[in-house]
Amino acid sequence: MDLNAAGRARRRAVGMGWLWLVCLFHLAASLEEILLDTTGETSEIGWTTHPPDGWDEVSVLDDKKLLIRTFEVCNVAEPGQNNWLRTHFIERRGAHRVHVRLRFSVRDCASMRTVASSCKETFTLYYYQAETDMATQDLPEWREGPWTKVDTIAADESFSQVDSTGKVVKMNVKVRSFGPLTRRGFYLAFQDSGACMSLVAVQVFFYKCPAVVKGFASFPETFAGGERTSLVEAVGTCVADAEEASTAGSSGVRLHCNGEGEWMVAIGRCTCRPGYQPANDEGACRAKNLIKIAFLKARKFQVTLNLLLNTPKQQMNQISYCLHMAL
Repeated sequence: MDLNAAGRARRRAVGMGWLWLVCLFHLAASLEEILLDTTGETSEIGWTTHPPDGWDEVSVLDDKKLLIRTFEVCNVAEPGQNNWLRTHFIERRGAHRVHVRLRFSVRDCASMRTVASSCKETFTLYYYQAETDMATQDLPEWREGPWTKVDTIAADESFSQVDSTGKVVKMNVKVRSFGPLTRRGFYLAFQDSGACMSLVAVQVFFYKCPAVVKGFASFPETFAGGERTSLVEAVGTCVADAEEASTAGSSGVRLHCNGEGEWMVAIGRCTCRPGYQPANDEGACRAKNLIKIAFLKARKFQVTLNLLLNTPKQQMNQISYCLHMAL
């Protein structure tokens, strides 16, 4: 092979790899698996509070005037607030990193007449890992140290009053994530330091990259990694009648699952074996002459059927011979 031909071959290989990488943007959406969801909960949730006169679980009406359970705290008249709310034990179910979606409302400190100078419009999110459901009323200790801080959550919008039904008009939605998780499960905790707020809903979830067939290779469902920038490698298997394409410097067919459960960074590729052609958007390989063969067989059977319907009995031996040839 001359140098020009070799160069053209390399450019074709690079081009095919680039086309497959572009196709990755059209793969199935990430999977979101729920670990905890209090949205629309109507029965008692029963999380642990410390001290007892801090957070309070109450029933309120949501935007659709349906009764739901929320947690509220509003001890703004007294300085030095340190109110904690702890969830039940949450099993991580294989997740390396989890995301927390919070729906909450916060009262504007300036809209209240009797407030301490320490009035806040924020609260803090923590987590604590454990192998078992070991928490008591006093353990883990209610302070940062045993608990790992995720973030201080501030409202984008605060409200100054509620309507006649007690429904809050302005609602905030914030998402935070943390990891890597290494133990069987964890607790979440919410610390209030002097806000007047309502925690309306808590969702805890994690991402997975879905099982997918692309580029004539099958990849399994894969958990997202423990860091935001993690790329978890998944090894693919060529589909039936496909084989790994020989590419310089590559070994195996691989995709990488990012922290948001999206496939990216393809390495290697499968192609259809000689005598087979692409089908189902690079999801399968089929014999090149399969349609032609099927058409010819159908035509032979039609000829045989016509003979059966129009030929006298004495020519049945000939018909049997034709039928044999058709099969």
